[in-house]
Amino acid sequence: MQLTTSTSFLLTYAEPREPKISASKIGPILGKLYVDLSSIYTLDKELRRGQFGVTHLCIEKAMGRKYACKSITKRKLVTNMDVEDVRRNIQIRGSKMIDDEAAKLGSSAIGHRKQEKMDKTSVVLPSIHQPLKKKAVFRAVGFVYASNTNLWIQRGGNAYNHGIKASDDENIVKSEEGVVAADDGRCSEIGASFLRQGGHAVDAAVATALCLGVVNPMASGIGGGAFMIVRSSSNSKTEAFDSRETAPLAASENMYADNPKAKLEGALSMGVPGEIAGLHEAWLKYGRLEWRDLFQPAIKLAKDGFVVAPYLGQYLMEESEMILNDPGLRQVYAPKEKLLQVGEICYNVELGHSLEEVAELGPKAFYNGTVGEKLVKDVKEAGGILTMEDLRNYRVNVTDAMAADVMGYTIYGMPPPSSGTLGLSLVMNILDSYGNHDAAKGSLGLHRLIEAMKHMFAIRMNLGDPDFVNVNTFVSDMLSPGLAKQIREKILDNTTFPPEYYMYRWSQLRDHGTSHFCIVDTDRNAVSMTTTINYPFGGGVLSPSTGIVLNNEMGDFSIPTEMTVDGLPPAPSNFIKPFKRPLSSMTPLIVTKDNQLAGVLGGSGGMKIIPAVVQVFLNHFFLGMDPLTAVENPRVYHQLIPNVVLFENFTVFNGNHIEVSEERKLFLQERGHQLETLSRGAITQLVVQSLGNPIKIGRKSGKVSNAQIFHGTLTAVSDLRKDGKPAAI
Repeated sequence: MQLTTSTSFLLTYAEPREPKISASKIGPILGKLYVDLSSIYTLDKELRRGQFGVTHLCIEKAMGRKYACKSITKRKLVTNMDVEDVRRNIQIRGSKMIDDEAAKLGSSAIGHRKQEKMDKTSVVLPSIHQPLKKKAVFRAVGFVYASNTNLWIQRGGNAYNHGIKASDDENIVKSEEGVVAADDGRCSEIGASFLRQGGHAVDAAVATALCLGVVNPMASGIGGGAFMIVRSSSNSKTEAFDSRETAPLAASENMYADNPKAKLEGALSMGVPGEIAGLHEAWLKYGRLEWRDLFQPAIKLAKDGFVVAPYLGQYLMEESEMILNDPGLRQVYAPKEKLLQVGEICYNVELGHSLEEVAELGPKAFYNGTVGEKLVKDVKEAGGILTMEDLRNYRVNVTDAMAADVMGYTIYGMPPPSSGTLGLSLVMNILDSYGNHDAAKGSLGLHRLIEAMKHMFAIRMNLGDPDFVNVNTFVSDMLSPGLAKQIREKILDNTTFPPEYYMYRWSQLRDHGTSHFCIVDTDRNAVSMTTTINYPFGGGVLSPSTGIVLNNEMGDFSIPTEMTVDGLPPAPSNFIKPFKRPLSSMTPLIVTKDNQLAGVLGGSGGMKIIPAVVQVFLNHFFLGMDPLTAVENPRVYHQLIPNVVLFENFTVFNGNHIEVSEERKLFLQERGHQLETLSRGAITQLVVQSLGNPIKIGRKSGKVSNAQIFHGTLTAVSDLRKDGKPAAI
């Protein structure tokens, strides 16, 4: 299989204690790096495969944000062996000419933005050797984008070792100490850097979420909301932090009667953002590090720029019309009236300023300060109804996580308005009611899984925000092994049925987007968090004065006058009311066995989240697949209406092809399933702890003295479908 590799990073040359030379001035030198061989600088030999397997080095030009690329290798990387060879012995070859040219350039700092002075936050990669002639080094201070994978070389932290067990696959890491699995490698590394500083998993979660909001603006951000599950190792308490967006005070269930399109597009589709409030609430209870410090990496990414990764680049192309039509989005993602391309640098300076204010002043800057005031002004000018009163009245709901016993494990997740915990519990209990693990294996097991998911989707639309509707009966039913057994008896192994068979009542919620990440720290505290702005780039509006992308979470409500694609009536339990939270498919989970941490998982992708998380859970905890295979295994999706099985069939960014086997497709067709190809699946992240031969560690923590906590090996997997990459300490 041919591998496509491409790398872009900023390279600067500097004398110690001197300002950095602009990358643009280094550019003319780079073309000669292979001319002479008088100096050899060897990069880290233990970098994961493909990280610096490059064919081009791209350096920022003095004017504008384009890149000038110079070849730095004389061969193509065609096979895995080639990449592995380069990984082990990458060389940047210099000459006396480089030193002479650098001396001529001096230490002047020029370019399109002001260069900082070297300070204690700068760090040299640990295995880059200094040249013999001068006390100077080449420092990678920007972003590495290699083998279609993103890695942020974090200042002040080592991005590579610290107990990592090397792996041949960049989508998986192992550690005895702590891990972060996000859908962008830069954000995983940023989160891990705070774990290395002794931070709690919640500290890392704050930094990771803020990073994702900058580099994955199509899926998440501080203009949206989130669900977070936190497990404390000191007392085994697991809590749910609900920072889901709420309907504004001026909202009503008939507000979109004359313009249903406004529920999904524009500023009127915006719910009251909750992410900042949720992060702060969790940090107040569990955080160890300074609030402001957790913001600095995201601020730097926003203000100094970040490389457009393939996944963002794909959405920029798909949503090009929307981006070009909105002044705020256009300014950030299509400067000079041209959409940014993969590998180019994106700047969101105003977002950086907003993050700075929240970092210094706390959430009051957002909910009762200048950031909120600017945001409200922009929303009003764009036709929205968000007010400062809405922001001031926002509250995070903190409760005990919902617990469900499933196949010998206990899962902890969000209560309603999330339908994820209940949905997974019901499907797993249906499969468990067959009485043996073989029932879920093979093609027949897949057929049974699809049927179970169809029954689950029929029931879940009875759920809603428990502060506004009574959902207790439906919650009890979905957790009940008795109901699961009744449903299992309706599943036939030789056929499927039309939608009416599954006792559906209401039109399905069709939510979208999101980002998910999983974190476990040294003490085995754990975080599972899903954050969202709903549709790609939310409502298609970016607040020009704050840099914040507006969510379109009002689209997740049902409305009485809605003409649904499935012809079913809208669900009354999900109708709009002021301050109400809409139903959600987000499924952040923490898994325990015998009261010890066994796993952390979740996903992104709207309605596809629950089926994806169900299959990953089933694959690893029930069918015994290793963590990487459990995540990478091809998946199917069904939402009852349309009565179609969607199966994955696409090539991901690293060149791998994902597709359900022909044998399984034929088996399903023989049972009456209608199949359709899916070109993009949900994204999942997974962390598991081996409990086979764990070490029990005694420690004093809070009111619990010498608590016995399992300290097994952690394995973190980021889904290759989004080109994510985990990080470890």
